[in-house]
Amino acid sequence: MTPMKSIKIAPSILSCDFGRLNEEIRTIEPYCDRIHVDVMDGHFVPNITIGPPVVKMIRSKKPLECHLMIEEPERYVEAFAKAGASIILIHQETCPHLHRNIQQIKDLGLKAGVALNPATSLGTIEDVLDTVDMVLLMTVNPGFGGQNFIELVLPKIAELRAMKHDLDIEVDGGITDKTAHRVKEAGANILVSGSYIFSLKNRKKAIKSLLNA
Repeated sequence: MTPMKSIKIAPSILSCDFGRLNEEIRTIEPYCDRIHVDVMDGHFVPNITIGPPVVKMIRSKKPLECHLMIEEPERYVEAFAKAGASIILIHQETCPHLHRNIQQIKDLGLKAGVALNPATSLGTIEDVLDTVDMVLLMTVNPGFGGQNFIELVLPKIAELRAMKHDLDIEVDGGITDKTAHRVKEAGANILVSGSYIFSLKNRKKAIKSLLNA
């Protein structure tokens, strides 16, 4: 099944050189649609990355989407909004009051998305599909960059596309020129890629290869 929406690329800065953060972003900004910021707390996932102060230092004209892989994300949503986020993604697994958390994001004037780990059922978000702006399906278990793509998520992408045809479906994890066509065929229309894009000197070529896969 082909996605109904145009394909968008969201490079993940998790794989860039943080000592040259804005310089790295300038190498991808002309060719991508948004910047993906992975926020990890060392509790929900086994790693710690960045917080609002670093997000505030990002200089980009492209929308910043902050993927909060953290416990109690409602405590930090406003801080990320003030730091410059345009889109905030929260994990269903960390939100017992998911409707309320989504509304909190929207009340700040941002787009809201919900993310699911590979083993989490789509049934857990069925009731919020008409509320969110997008759904992010993890194609790796979150916590580290450079992991191998989990093929068992492909049917879930297709199932989600069938559930809501006009939904923005984003995928994150192991996205390369070898896997991009498979997630697109399943129904995804926004591709997050970090290790693949930033491992190549020619970032324009890397992003084009994902679009053309």
